[in-house]
Amino acid sequence: MLRNPGRILIVDDNSGVRRTLQVILSPHFESIKTIASPVEISSAINEFKPDVILLDMNFKATINTGNEGLFYLNEIKTRYPGIEVVLFTAYGDIPLAVEGMKKGAFDFIEKPWDNENLIETLKKAYNKSKGETSNKKTDATIFWGKSSDMAEIRELINKIAPTDISVLITGENGVGKDVIAKELYLTSQRKDEPYIAVDMGALTDTLFESELFGHVRGSFTGAVADHKGKFEQAEGGTIFLDEIGNLSLPLQAKLLRVLQNRVITKVGGNKEIPIDVRIISATNKDLKKEVEEGRFREDLFYRLAGFQIMIPALRERKDDIMGLAQHFLDSFSQKYQKNVTGFDEESEKYLKENLWPGNIRELKQQIEKGVILSDRNLLKLEDLKAGNPHSSNIEKSKDEKEMISDALIKTGRNISKAAKLLNISRPTLYSKMNKYNL
Repeated sequence: MLRNPGRILIVDDNSGVRRTLQVILSPHFESIKTIASPVEISSAINEFKPDVILLDMNFKATINTGNEGLFYLNEIKTRYPGIEVVLFTAYGDIPLAVEGMKKGAFDFIEKPWDNENLIETLKKAYNKSKGETSNKKTDATIFWGKSSDMAEIRELINKIAPTDISVLITGENGVGKDVIAKELYLTSQRKDEPYIAVDMGALTDTLFESELFGHVRGSFTGAVADHKGKFEQAEGGTIFLDEIGNLSLPLQAKLLRVLQNRVITKVGGNKEIPIDVRIISATNKDLKKEVEEGRFREDLFYRLAGFQIMIPALRERKDDIMGLAQHFLDSFSQKYQKNVTGFDEESEKYLKENLWPGNIRELKQQIEKGVILSDRNLLKLEDLKAGNPHSSNIEKSKDEKEMISDALIKTGRNISKAAKLLNISRPTLYSKMNKYNL
């Protein structure tokens, strides 16, 4: 495995956490250093010269407000603005994330953490520290499969990718909307320019303008330097607006003005900055229905949907299931240095008959866990089921409320972990929890 050249400094007072992170991260990054106290940060930076700091939010057992973390975050970004900081907290919530990101944090990770998410977040933070906005060298090829629906989508992409027309991608969670968006970019005339993906569902009203349009120094507490927003970072390239259907009407109006006028104004600034970007967006919602019911602006819908690509659910393209499963099996067997080459009869039957409510994302996750657990050449049903944390939910055909309730119980009401288990975003999970009074 090729290691990322990044140097990661971990600041956490828990010795067990430090040891665990050292083991997890060492195979993926050039160098890892851990320290127990934030008072050591300055000397560690001067000696170790990290690219990214993973900073715990709380260092006193009796105080869990996160204020210590925010204080040291501000110190780091003031004195060492080129170092990216990822916050590490057992008490992470939306208000804390907003406050931390206002002060310049790249992102935040909740404890208990997901290894894959942690590694990917640190890699992205490293890329940003080096001024890299795309990941062109590590793009995976698409497995198109044999279905006629995917053949039509492939043909459509070949026709519209070279143009600058806006594209709206729709489909259920987990069908691969982000993969199709990246394919549009990679086959476009803008493929050598930046590709910036934004999870619109995770942006609060407070963060929206700063994250998308940028801010000037001093525009709010913690704005210690000018900040380029996502549109400016994507200049000349492509911006992917994921979960676009989750935007509130006031935020839709702000986005519409930018798409109409093709200029942005930074928070706290008064200068109009022209933008040249291609817009690709995605949602799991029926935006035409949202327009009819007054939850989405019709004028914004037509700005986004120059062309619309609807990706079918995996259960609607059953002929592709085993091809995808083998594709993932080969990939993960190589990644984890296993000699798993195929599926036995029972596991193949299970894969074909499963309804896959989480679609390709769920299939991929289950194959990965199965490969990790397997010690045979053929993947067995027990490997697949052991690798699927909610297979019992699928088999018993529980309704949505029960599945959400079960996920919350299993994860101790950890919203991030429950959302990952259900293959939905955190804002979507919050919405469904309110809907079902959970």
